[in-house]
Order: sequence, then structure tokens, then C-alpha cells
Amino acid sequence: MMASPSQGKIGIERMCRLAGVIRAGYYRHWQQSEPRREETGLRDAIQRLAIKHRHYGYRRIGALLRREGWQANHKRILRLMRQDNLLCLRHSPFVPTTTDSKHTWSVVPNLTRNMVVSGLDQLWVADITYLHLAEEFGYLAVILDAYSRKVVGWALEAHLKAELAIAALHMAITVRKPRLNSLIHHSDRGVQYASTTYTELLSAHGIQPSMSRLGNPYDNAKAESFMKTLKQEEVNGSAYFNVHQARRAIGAFIETVYNRQRLHSALDYLSPEEYEQKLDKTSWMTPDTSSTEICP
Repeated sequence: MMASPSQGKIGIERMCRLAGVIRAGYYRHWQQSEPRREETGLRDAIQRLAIKHRHYGYRRIGALLRREGWQANHKRILRLMRQDNLLCLRHSPFVPTTTDSKHTWSVVPNLTRNMVVSGLDQLWVADITYLHLAEEFGYLAVILDAYSRKVVGWALEAHLKAELAIAALHMAITVRKPRLNSLIHHSDRGVQYASTTYTELLSAHGIQPSMSRLGNPYDNAKAESFMKTLKQEEVNGSAYFNVHQARRAIGAFIETVYNRQRLHSALDYLSPEEYEQKLDKTSWMTPDTSSTEICP
């Protein structure tokens, strides 16, 4: 119960006397009604956030609720979302072949198996996926910083030539300007990443290449995880007419939604942009190589 401004400093006891009710009855009514009001408000907030972020599960919804000042544990949020049928959308993944590892180019060993990443621009992970468009197929190449999960380079074209991956690498180098000999670039064994032009570009900027073991996609799990998120939260709910339309929509998702807004459980429920801003700039501009172990 809330007193109006015109009531001034009238206490509960006097208000009960004026209304002709006893204080015990007032408090009994408050204890019965206030929890229902709180749950109604919480449920309304959950519905609003779940509709806006239709691919968020109960943990990410909980993180958003905490940002708004709500106090509710994850079990309660899960229960309310189940009751209101607000559990996030999920799609069965389909991963076509985009990696041609049967080529004559040089393949380098995996340098990341025992690597401990302690800062930005120590390890980049790269991958390529396909997009089913109305008129044609499109292919998306991405590069992520393994520490912050931020997409630092990407390119989308209607072909799988090496130029696709090279364009994403050019963007990453231009945006991040990595220090010489301080960065490892990890990818699968695809011909795009093994080509002479690509490896020469890496070498020119002091970036050491690394490749997954044959038939082991888990070596590049962070890049695979991004592709899964992209398909679930953007691609599967859209219909792109051609590469130009897909490039605009997916570019907006990467730069605005994924990098700046999407909460990541591995980043303490911050977006990659927020996580990088939280880091001390001095520490990531001068990586601590003593804590980075590279074992070929």
C-alpha cells in the first residue's frame, strides 16, 4: 500500500484507524497481495525480454533482469518461462561441407592445443559457413578474437575462393592492428587458409598460422559456436533474396547485435564489446606472453 502525497506523513496506525481496520488485518492483506504483485511484475518483465530476445535462454534472460534491478534466481526464472511457454527457439543444425582439405598446399600443425590465452589479439579463430539464399548460395568467412569472442573480421560472397577468407583477414588486420609475432591464427585445413596468398598475408604481419587436426572440428570450437549462434539467431529466422541483402542483414547482426548487445555466458554475461572495454587497455596492448604456452 502506498500513501498519496496529500496524506503527508500519516502513519500506518492512523490510516488504519481512519479506515476502520486493525493493523494486523492490514499487514495480513499486504503479505498476501504484495508477493503476487511482485511476481506479476517479474513475469511481465520476463515476457517483454523473451519476446525481444527470442533466442535467449533463462540464464541470459536472468542477466538482463538483473540489469533492470530484478532479484530472481535462475530456477524461478526457468519455472516462469516454462509456465508461460517462453523457452527460447532452437533449430536442428545442418552443416554442409565448406572445407576442402584435399589439396596440395602446405598444412601447418595445431599450435593451440595446450595454449592458454590471457588477453586480446593472442589467438584468432577463423571459419567459413554457407548460407542458403533465394537466388543462390552465399558463403560467410569470419575471424574471432578467441579471448573476447568478438568478430574482428568478416566477408560474405557468392563463392568459396581464397579471396573470401582474405577479405575477412584484411578487415581483421585493419581493425585490430596486431603486434608483430604476438598472434596465432587458427583455422581448419581448408584450401582458402592454406593458399599461398593467405599464408603470405599472415607472414607479412607477423601472424603465425595454426590448423586443426584432420577430421576434428572441436579444435576450432569457438568459431563453430559463433556459426551456430548466427544460424539460430539470425539466418534461420530470415529469408535473404541474394548476397547483397544477406550481407546487409548479417553485417548488422554481427556489428550491432552480436558484438555489442548479445550476452555471453563465457564473458560473465557481457557482450564482446563490453568485455573488451572492461579490460585494462595496457594489458591487452602488451600481451603477457609468459602465460601463453604454445606447444606444436
